[in-house]
Amino acid sequence: MNTIVKQNEKLFTSKNLSEVSKYQSKLNEYQCFPKHVDVELPSLRSNMDNGKELIIEIGGFRATLKQMSPPSPSADVSRLTTGIGKLTDPVSVVNIIPTTYKPLHGVACIGEAEAWIYGRNKTITRIDIHGNVRDTVTTPCNNWPGGITVTIGRELIYIDINNRTVNLIRQGKSETRITSPQGWTPEGLCCTRSGDILVHLLKSKSMFQMYMSVTSLFSGGETKHKILRYQGQNIKQAIDNDGNGSVIFKDGDKSLHMSENKNGDVCVCDQNANTVVVVDKTGRVRFRYDGTQARMEKSFDPRDIVTDELSQIIVLDYNNTCLHILDQNGQFLRCVDDCGLKQLSGLSLDSEGRLWVGCDRGEIKVIKYMEQS
Repeated sequence: MNTIVKQNEKLFTSKNLSEVSKYQSKLNEYQCFPKHVDVELPSLRSNMDNGKELIIEIGGFRATLKQMSPPSPSADVSRLTTGIGKLTDPVSVVNIIPTTYKPLHGVACIGEAEAWIYGRNKTITRIDIHGNVRDTVTTPCNNWPGGITVTIGRELIYIDINNRTVNLIRQGKSETRITSPQGWTPEGLCCTRSGDILVHLLKSKSMFQMYMSVTSLFSGGETKHKILRYQGQNIKQAIDNDGNGSVIFKDGDKSLHMSENKNGDVCVCDQNANTVVVVDKTGRVRFRYDGTQARMEKSFDPRDIVTDELSQIIVLDYNNTCLHILDQNGQFLRCVDDCGLKQLSGLSLDSEGRLWVGCDRGEIKVIKYMEQS
């Protein structure tokens, strides 16, 4: 066919009239293809080196596939399945930071070596890992902030209980971002990886309702709890019942503390039930942890909670002066009680994976509990 095409191209430019007049088209000959075409297929060769790699050759192409062994499900739980690191034993105290807050109420880390802290006054202070004061914010709260956290953009957020607001500090000024529903008081908060804000809300009975409760005309506890997920100023989700009409959080006057895990679970310290409750993205309860697995001497008293990059859950246990470390499914891994912790009051995690543990007496211990593999 290529030869015919070249002959036609030459004839097209020819000035020889006799050759042009003798031209006969070959179109009919080439427009009908044969029903059966013999095509030579490339050879396929393979070579398997047992336990190592598979070599495949097709014609002039070659590929090598390496055989990998799956991880053993019976591996030691203390070894992290992602291969990032393992739990250290014992843990090490990186630094002890003295503060002026006595008692110290809470800690919220910023990046790798700084944190916002607060106590029983109107100020919130930013310190570094050496205890140097980097910034101080004076809030309009009547007494002290109800809770603090840091956004994914590293901006400080705090609760003003009396005004029922969640406020953002920007350029040294306070901006109201959320006002809680009438009758509900914000008591705790945390920021999610998507930028949403989870707010713990508490609703107390009025004096009339409490009186009627005593006379048995009303039943139930004095205080109700729920968690609202805010996207901007809009309520995106309410977490308060299990879908079957049963409440998730026990009635009582103690606050809830929250942390969002990497898998989207919301992990909650329910102090009124002395239990950690973990709900999934839809708000359904996945599991509850009551401290039994740790076999501690005193009753479990969860006061604060964080989650790390390996989806592990770290819980501050006030009664036993220790930290419980769980995997994302609630399996107990170990207890941190070997670094002189006393009267624990706050817990946060910096970007280096170190725990900042606050104590009532005003000091913060920075603890390294993971090591690189």
